[in-house]
Amino acid sequence: MVRYGAIAVGLFFSGWLFISFLVGGYSYVTEPPAATVEHEFHLAPKHVAFSFDGPFGKYDKAQLQRGFQVFKEVCSACHSLKFVAFRDLEALGYNEAEVKAIAKQWAIKTPSVDPATGEASTRDPVPADHFPKPFANNVAAAAANNNAIPPDLSLMTKARHHGSAYVYSLLTGFQDQPAELLKHFPDAKTPEGLHYNPYFANLNLAMAPPLSAEGQVTYGDGTKASVDQMAQDVSAFLTWTAEPKLENRHRAGLATIIFLLIATGLAYMSYQNIWADKKKAAV
Repeated sequence: MVRYGAIAVGLFFSGWLFISFLVGGYSYVTEPPAATVEHEFHLAPKHVAFSFDGPFGKYDKAQLQRGFQVFKEVCSACHSLKFVAFRDLEALGYNEAEVKAIAKQWAIKTPSVDPATGEASTRDPVPADHFPKPFANNVAAAAANNNAIPPDLSLMTKARHHGSAYVYSLLTGFQDQPAELLKHFPDAKTPEGLHYNPYFANLNLAMAPPLSAEGQVTYGDGTKASVDQMAQDVSAFLTWTAEPKLENRHRAGLATIIFLLIATGLAYMSYQNIWADKKKAAV
């Protein structure tokens, strides 16, 4: 009796699910979802090649150093790298003295207050310190950025699909709103104080184009600092901040594949050797 009851319950829920599927399909066909400006004009990230792409990819330390320079001179005014310590920069090719010199270009606020000025005291960072935040708190960050809080960039390329290409596309994607958008969605005009970028989720963001002119940064290695080059370099650097062990992971993956291939070959040969006599006997 219990079995029949279970079958009846199962048939009821299966039937209800089937009916819901039919009703949903009919509603979709008769009343399709309305087109939205984000759906129509949001673009997938541009295709851009990096040295660390693919299973054999490696970081270009010269590019990472250039990317760090772009972050330091352009991005660090608003964005933080709270998960990166100054000593981590040694992986980019900087020696200990250079890391200490870089750290001194920032200031770490302390809990104490300077009695002469009433402001928070600061100290010089040491290599073990993490990059300090550019603003005291979110209120100060929002007040300085049109009520938008600049996100931390430590893990940004891990937080976005096609992260490296996404950052590159966002930095090079600022443009005027297309006439076709305003024709079909006249109410979607970019609000005052925001900037149109088709690679951002809702097409408008508070950040002004950070890379706006060629030569905005003077590279120490003589590389021409075009907007495209700076965008690629800082995208590579932010990929490193999110995945500093990427090269180790690639090497471990390659070693694992080689091991599995060898183990598979040995297992097959062992199988042939063990069962060879029995196969002959069976024949």
